[in-house]
Amino acid sequence: MVAPASQAQSYAIEARGLGKCYGLYAHPSDRLKQLLWGRWRQFSREFWALRDVDLLIRPGEVVGLVGRNGAGKSTLLQMLCGTLPPTTGRLQVHGRVAALLELGAGFNPEFTGIENVFMNGAILGLKHHEVEERLDEILAFADIGEFVHQPVKTYSSGMFVRLAFAVATSVEPDILVIDEALAVGDGAFARKSFDRIMRLKDSGKTILFCSHSMYQVEALCSRAIWIDKGKLRLQGSAAEVTSAYNASLASGGGFASQAASYAPPGQMRTAVPEGTGRIVRAVARTEYEEGRQVHVHSSETDVAITIEFAIDPSLPVPGVAVGFSDATGLTVASAGSVNDGVTLRMDSDGRGQATLLFRRLPLLKGRYSVTCFLTTEDGVHPYDQVEQCLQLEVTQHGLEQGVVTLPHEWQA
Repeated sequence: MVAPASQAQSYAIEARGLGKCYGLYAHPSDRLKQLLWGRWRQFSREFWALRDVDLLIRPGEVVGLVGRNGAGKSTLLQMLCGTLPPTTGRLQVHGRVAALLELGAGFNPEFTGIENVFMNGAILGLKHHEVEERLDEILAFADIGEFVHQPVKTYSSGMFVRLAFAVATSVEPDILVIDEALAVGDGAFARKSFDRIMRLKDSGKTILFCSHSMYQVEALCSRAIWIDKGKLRLQGSAAEVTSAYNASLASGGGFASQAASYAPPGQMRTAVPEGTGRIVRAVARTEYEEGRQVHVHSSETDVAITIEFAIDPSLPVPGVAVGFSDATGLTVASAGSVNDGVTLRMDSDGRGQATLLFRRLPLLKGRYSVTCFLTTEDGVHPYDQVEQCLQLEVTQHGLEQGVVTLPHEWQA
């Protein structure tokens, strides 16, 4: 049920006992048997993609949605958007919804880009003249040139999502739903899209943001929801939920490490595309050695991490951040220039570097990896990240257990 946006409502989205069940068939012929003789015998088994979900989202909230693949996130979002009916429960959505779900959903591959703009505008509730008034802005934001006159089946995935995002956000929705669609955009578009999302956020729109990037969920969202095996496992502050979810991935073997991309000194990892930036080089240093891997003595060795970057010089000076992960992939500590209120510098070509010094590093014995990030000036969107590009081998005196030594004193 969708209520008019003009009605005063306590919640933008209300879901009570929401569930979605599918029938799974062992053989294709069982579908026909179910149709013919289903009154007397069941030829399928139940699969609950989502079950007993209670959800209350207030107008203006930005809520992250996290969970493993197949957990039920997309099923929930499709029901909230009205493209999938629930099997059980009650759902009310108050206001105009614009959604970016599966790539190209709602686009006719045989229609041109412009024809799809008008069709999607109509689906989202705009009249023909309203789409015409927004057309120049939509096409400028999508920036796909003459391809707007070609069938969308000829588009790349990036062109597809740029046009879909431009249409969805041009209608000034009350509720914007995003399901990982922005992951296929290029760096310049990703920055533009997140800038627009932040403007929608600042104007008080309700946003549901589904992502596997815990950094973006925590940066964008005030609250987060964790869906696990079709059930709502946890909801709370973004920091609380992302921390618990990361711990679950680590303990359950769900952490998938990525091989670090890295260039020797003086070499770019990749060219710097317009509108974005790249980490050129990362290096760790101690008093005795320098490189991708260094040896550290707990609470005794100073460790410096230097990140060199290159960015489109027309962009504002970026931020950098680092995250420390243990052997299971669990993030145990992080630090960022934006969070610490530090402004970096770059030259006229967009080159710069930052060094982060950890005195008497307090990590306890073990092997730790360092992931480096290059972010926008506000720290919300990462231009680039290099997974596990540095390694720290930490040894210690004594028998302390855990991952870090805490400052303490004894009183007898």
